[in-house]
Amino acid sequence: MTVIKNKEQRVGVFIDTQNLYHSARNLYKARVNFGAVLKEAVAGRKLVRAVAYVITSEAGDEKNFFEALGKLGIETKTKDLQVYYGGFKKGDWDVGLAVDAIKFAPKLDAVVLVAGDGDYVPMVEYIQSMGVQVEAISFGKSTSGKLREAVDDFIDLSLNSRKYLIGMK
Repeated sequence: MTVIKNKEQRVGVFIDTQNLYHSARNLYKARVNFGAVLKEAVAGRKLVRAVAYVITSEAGDEKNFFEALGKLGIETKTKDLQVYYGGFKKGDWDVGLAVDAIKFAPKLDAVVLVAGDGDYVPMVEYIQSMGVQVEAISFGKSTSGKLREAVDDFIDLSLNSRKYLIGMK
């Protein structure tokens, strides 16, 4: 499929917040500039919906972050951090993000996945089979090669990391 980006396209942006957060922290010891990432994802097209999938911690100190996302026009969907016997913790939105992207795809010309997780490949292929363009944006160093091959377009945030990060040393 040829990548088409024009101002008439309807775009949905689906952000795996934990995936991006941990990539930025582990690779650069910095935080993500979600405003810059959203602008890159939309690329001058018609934004129909932008959703960030987030995990609330036990401390619950994410309120300011959630409000900042809201001010950018990014809706947040929250899920509590799961704590298992023995202290193991898990916070995962992969299935929820995939279901939403598939649900909204018929109303969109392009789905933009902001994540680098290879687990999204079946979702990408399914949405493409509906005739919808699928793009991914993530830090290339932590992005699955299979995901990069599956999407119609991939934007590597690592190529201009200072633009997409806050507090980079």
